[in-house]
Amino acid sequence: MGVMPTRQALEIADERGYDLVEVAPAANPPVCRLMDFGKFKYEATRKEREARKVRKTKVTNELREVRMKTRIGLHDREAKTRLVLRLLGQGSKVKVSVMFRGREVEHPEVGMALLKAVADQLVDKANLESPPRFESRRSLSMIVSPAIEMPAPAEKETQSEPENVEPEKVLDRAEA
Repeated sequence: MGVMPTRQALEIADERGYDLVEVAPAANPPVCRLMDFGKFKYEATRKEREARKVRKTKVTNELREVRMKTRIGLHDREAKTRLVLRLLGQGSKVKVSVMFRGREVEHPEVGMALLKAVADQLVDKANLESPPRFESRRSLSMIVSPAIEMPAPAEKETQSEPENVEPEKVLDRAEA
């Protein structure tokens, strides 16, 4: 709209039902824009929330480990499985390990059954990245990663305002 006095810009904004927002205060003369500032802030927080949600579902390269013993009780196994689910929800890969003590190493089928039970509980929420295998003589482990759900395509907005505008200051009618 060109260079104009602040009072005139405020009057135009008031006539159209918008706010006068200063977007580049360092420029000479300062650059302002007519916009609904409340709507702008609402959409910015909504985009932030969506970005957080997307970031939460992305797989990170962080590998976390949950260890179990072969003689673990049912309730304790379920608690460890919930821990694995929480770590997967944070986007981490999880290594589920079964540790053998003493003569337990003679019965690896017990450890395999334990890992299979954990994998069965995680079947729809995680991908089995590496099947159960012996790491050492006394440790059996598998690696699971979060199951990535494809987000639904976002609706296109019909506004002509650019997304990267960061208003520095809203000029209030009292200031002018």
